[in-house]
Amino acid sequence: MKIELKNIKVREVAENYLDNQEEGVIGFNGKLNIRPKYQREFVYDNKKRDAVIDTICRGFPLNVMYWVKNEDNTFEVLDGQQRTISFCQYIKGDFSLNYQYFHNLTKEEQSRILDYELMIYFCEGTDKEKLDWFKIINIAGMKLTDQELRNAIYTGEWLTNAKSIFSKTNCPAYNLAKDYVIGSSIRQEILEKAISWINNGEIEMYMAEHQHEQNANEIWTYFQNVINWLKLTFTNQDGARKKLMKGINWGRLYNTYKDTKYDTNNIEKEIARLIADEEVAKKSGIYEYILTRDEKYLNLRTFSDKQKQETYARQEGVCTICKKRFEIGEMEADHITPWSQGGETTIENCQMLCKEDNRRKSAN
Repeated sequence: MKIELKNIKVREVAENYLDNQEEGVIGFNGKLNIRPKYQREFVYDNKKRDAVIDTICRGFPLNVMYWVKNEDNTFEVLDGQQRTISFCQYIKGDFSLNYQYFHNLTKEEQSRILDYELMIYFCEGTDKEKLDWFKIINIAGMKLTDQELRNAIYTGEWLTNAKSIFSKTNCPAYNLAKDYVIGSSIRQEILEKAISWINNGEIEMYMAEHQHEQNANEIWTYFQNVINWLKLTFTNQDGARKKLMKGINWGRLYNTYKDTKYDTNNIEKEIARLIADEEVAKKSGIYEYILTRDEKYLNLRTFSDKQKQETYARQEGVCTICKKRFEIGEMEADHITPWSQGGETTIENCQMLCKEDNRRKSAN
């Protein structure tokens, strides 16, 4: 890759700055694509954004930036998007610093900002060389998420449309599923989750197969179906319940159980009972248990060491099934009456079994 260092003034980069949905983020009098498809959304908080302007105002050096030079003599920001958008937005008047907008500054103060010289490396090379360099130079900055790196590879109309649905602040997917999924839309976490759900974790495979499609209608329809299904299956949507529902792998459950018919009234009664059950340590696992009937999701209470020792002493180390004697480390505590039949984790309901008998009993 060919690399050449240039000094470019802020006024040149901010000339005819444009930021909108249709045209993207453009600067340098229309010749600089500030947010290429492989770049993340703008994620600087106010403190970091203000620090950029303060650095420029004081004349302190701002970290070097990297632009890619295209064959048509246009450019795209390889590294430095956050800093570039920060000073362009300030000059445009989108925010103030210390209660002063750019237009409130004196001509001398404005010129100090506009004439500030940025150190920018111009890079020329193949797509692979640009991507490899992009990964390297971002190691020291705000580390890219896995999905942001995938976006750098699988660019195209499909990704552009998918990002408009899943990757913007207050985007349709976020507004639909914010009570049920965990993650930031602008850091691509909701998009990543949706792709993982629809293709059982094979994210790269799905993006490669759909990269050149004109829209992301399939995954958007699927995502809506998942959320609508969980709402129809679990009808009680009060605040306390939603806290338990957030972060569950709803896509996996939808893929497996979407065609199963449920009595929603009985489901809600069972959920209420399980929430009140002190034996259930992991309340957020209730929803997965309801569908799978696998008790591992509930993290049921286990017998304490004291209960095990007292039971072992009472049984004199003899397994109640095979009637053989074992050391305590060779035995496991078991519910005489299983939790599913109303058994509690009490000393009266505890028995010590050898490991072989306990596992055979659990399997049956």
